[in-house]
Amino acid sequence: MIDRNTIDRIMDIAEISEVIQDFVTLKKRGVNYLGLCPFHNEKTPSFTVSPAKGIYKCFGCGKAGNVVGFIMEHEHLSYPDALRYLARKYHIEIVEKELSEEEKQQQNEKESLLVILSWANKYYHEMLFHDNEGISIGLSYFKERGFRQETLKKFNVGYSPEKRDALTTRAIEAGYKPDYLIKSGLSIEKNNSHFDRFAGRIIFPIRSLSGQVIGFGGRILKSEAKAAKYLNSPETDVYHKSRVLYGLYEGKKDIVAKEKCFLVEGYTDVMALHQAGIENVVASSGTALSNDQLRLIKRFTSNITILFDGDEAGLKASLRGIDLVLEEGLNVKVVMLPQGEDPDSFSKKKSAKEFTDFINENERDFIKFKTELLIKESKNDPIGRANLIRDIVKSISVIPDNISRSVYIKECSLILGLEEQILYQETDKLRRGRTEQNYRKLRTKEENISGQTKRAKDIIEFREDTEAQEKEIIRILLNYGDRELLIVKEENEEEKNISVAEYIISEIRGDDLSMENNNYQLIFDEYTGLFEKGSPPGQKYFINHSNPEISSLSAQLLADEYDLSKIWKRHDNFVETEEMKLIELVPETVNSFKNKKVLKALADLQENLSQAEKNNKEEEISEIQARIVALNNIKREISRKLGGRIILK
Repeated sequence: MIDRNTIDRIMDIAEISEVIQDFVTLKKRGVNYLGLCPFHNEKTPSFTVSPAKGIYKCFGCGKAGNVVGFIMEHEHLSYPDALRYLARKYHIEIVEKELSEEEKQQQNEKESLLVILSWANKYYHEMLFHDNEGISIGLSYFKERGFRQETLKKFNVGYSPEKRDALTTRAIEAGYKPDYLIKSGLSIEKNNSHFDRFAGRIIFPIRSLSGQVIGFGGRILKSEAKAAKYLNSPETDVYHKSRVLYGLYEGKKDIVAKEKCFLVEGYTDVMALHQAGIENVVASSGTALSNDQLRLIKRFTSNITILFDGDEAGLKASLRGIDLVLEEGLNVKVVMLPQGEDPDSFSKKKSAKEFTDFINENERDFIKFKTELLIKESKNDPIGRANLIRDIVKSISVIPDNISRSVYIKECSLILGLEEQILYQETDKLRRGRTEQNYRKLRTKEENISGQTKRAKDIIEFREDTEAQEKEIIRILLNYGDRELLIVKEENEEEKNISVAEYIISEIRGDDLSMENNNYQLIFDEYTGLFEKGSPPGQKYFINHSNPEISSLSAQLLADEYDLSKIWKRHDNFVETEEMKLIELVPETVNSFKNKKVLKALADLQENLSQAEKNNKEEEISEIQARIVALNNIKREISRKLGGRIILK
């Protein structure tokens, strides 16, 4: 259990923009920061971070929260573990009691997997440097490949002994359960026995963006016909290979600084480039590139350079997957290394400057590179040339930016000796086809949803609710609770200032009203309790609330979508803000809430009246009718306060 003082210290020290910049490239926009949302795919930034308020908000997908909420959402951590993450980042000591066996069993499964993976990482690393087998086999291999110890330690590489159950036995002795060894992918169960998945392999830990070990890659060192050269952890609750890039944790800062990301194939390619002083590099680890991996890169840069081994046969197969990169709107360049070289071997023959100079001199735009390569391949074959044109047009057609597509069409028409119009026509045809296909899928989805909604409405009678009004009341309370609203005359003729909070609390408490949304009611009750004690809470009280739901909800309600335009500020133009209209806004919002409550009560009474009339209960009928009359009078009074408008829904 983390004590409140420690939590307050973490919240005071943790700078939200600094924390989020470990995961998202942010750019200053007025008093806030703006970037691409890490929680959904977007091409135009709508993810806003407010250091002043200590909150983030995406106006695309709606996710919002404070610094702890961001770590919880992004890293899939519990509230206590998100606090521990921030404490580690800012070197804040957390003293905790030893967990009991019962508490260990209650830990979240994902947390348990991360714990055992972290332990395994230390075990493998220890085996590489301190075990005789690890030193003679694993460390010798790395030394032969030219890797220095500081590089091996930077990437925390390790070695798994050849004994089939070495790790499994040690883990069970350390108190870890066989079930979690299997779920984490460290062990395999066969014939009621447990064996190490990575036995006899050098180990590459795979990290999340925050540096947590989520899986492993293992390379076998002996020649075994039936064994795969490389083996990765299986898909688990914490490891999804299509959403991870090896080296991104170690290289993300350099990627942002240099505004470029090099993409290579393997673990040792990444390590070798780091050793050569080039750190803005990631690897797909032998898997086909996925949209999720590309979106990870896009958070840090839009410029990607793919380094290909000097092997033309393998190159042709690799080219097919690059259309996905273009489709994500990334600027793609390619570099062919000299024949027989890969990034690992080539970087060891060159200094960092020589390697960088080679890249700069040989970097080619992907579309031009692909066009020239396929022209050379098709030569004088008319059918091959026609297929080449179709292939190039297909690549151009997936590029989302109109201007970029036009530039590529112009350049390719010169290289291919074709009229631009032909390429435009073919490109448009492919884009229309995709649009129509997507539209058909969308229509099918909408029809399914529509059918489900209609069936639901046939079963469930529509009920009036006050969700929108409750949300607006709490939003106003959090944003403007301490603002002066109006002045009233007391019986002694003395004037009294009424704050927004005092007005809202008085109106809702005075009519004994409650909110249907539990979180809104919780915020209202907690705010009221503190207000009545003479210490109304500031905005950060609810932003830093110990209940993550309340914290996230408060951040959403406190987030401002737009700053005042610079042109208005520069010319001192008068713009009426929401705060200037509180005198009308607050009473109208409260009365709209009351109106909804009255309408809901009337609907319930009408239903009760129908039932009473059906059962001929005359006394009950009279009582219900009297209540209906009273509520209608209240409705008319609310309508008058709302300016004569009767809100029906």
